[in-house]
Amino acid sequence: MVEELVAAGVGLACAGTVYFLAAARVVKQYERGVVLRLGRLASAVREPGFTMIVPGIDRMRKVNMQIVTMPVPAQEGITRDNVTVRVDAVVYFKVVDAADAVVRVEDYRFAVSQMAQTSLRSIIGKSELDDLLSNREKLNQGLELMMDSPAIGWGVTVDRVEIKDVSLPETMKRSMARQAEATRDRRARVINADAELQASRKLAEAAAAMSDQPAALQLRLLQTVVAVAAEKNSTLVLPFPVELLRFLERSGLQAQAQTAQAEAAAEREGGRQPAGGAAPKGARTAEEPRPSAADGVGAEADRVLSARLEELPEAEELP
Repeated sequence: MVEELVAAGVGLACAGTVYFLAAARVVKQYERGVVLRLGRLASAVREPGFTMIVPGIDRMRKVNMQIVTMPVPAQEGITRDNVTVRVDAVVYFKVVDAADAVVRVEDYRFAVSQMAQTSLRSIIGKSELDDLLSNREKLNQGLELMMDSPAIGWGVTVDRVEIKDVSLPETMKRSMARQAEATRDRRARVINADAELQASRKLAEAAAAMSDQPAALQLRLLQTVVAVAAEKNSTLVLPFPVELLRFLERSGLQAQAQTAQAEAAAEREGGRQPAGGAAPKGARTAEEPRPSAADGVGAEADRVLSARLEELPEAEELP
């Protein structure tokens, strides 16, 4: 009798141990346990820690509550301005309701992945190329809203969506490069023209100041000579006033005009002389040179030129 009781006690102990091992479950801190009892959802979700279920009747499924990083495969589409692009993205989401994630959707990871691809194609077709390249923050928010609306019913919330890369055709890249180069060239020309305008205004102001003081022009000429002499060359610089050239030019024109008047007067006097008579006393023949006023003007110009040259500084050979 005692042996039977001992055997029964041992059997009960073994059965209790097997039952305990079959019923014991451990839920980790980042997980939640969803229990299905005879196919129906139990009322409470098991929290992290040690828990027990009914073996053979209950079935517990653990759901990860951590944020999941899911890359979205590259999607090719046509933008609103008819440009073919290839865009890929990344989605950050997490489960907020373990029961809905188990009951309402077969595989919430696959569902989120397919929804992300569909939303990415949709956002490509609604956007222009410039928005994809420069206004990604707005597109990311639009993607997040498009994905978060249906995901709430699955017990999933989308934390954020980021567009990773936008691939363009090679022809479009070359066109954009030419456009950027033309834009930079236009800016450079505008800046250069503005600089020329400012320089011309400053030069006009300098010319007006030098016209009041003629000596300032001579000093500026000497400064230029000093600047040229600072270089290592063998150039001989001879400053020559521009006013002297203008004076000589005006003198030459006056001399030509006076010579032409004298020749015209001589021709008129020659026409009045009698054909067969002798020349009057004191009259000059055609062979004799006739003094003109140009000789006096030329002599005066020579004297002025000599006086100006004596006032000029002596030029030296530069090293």
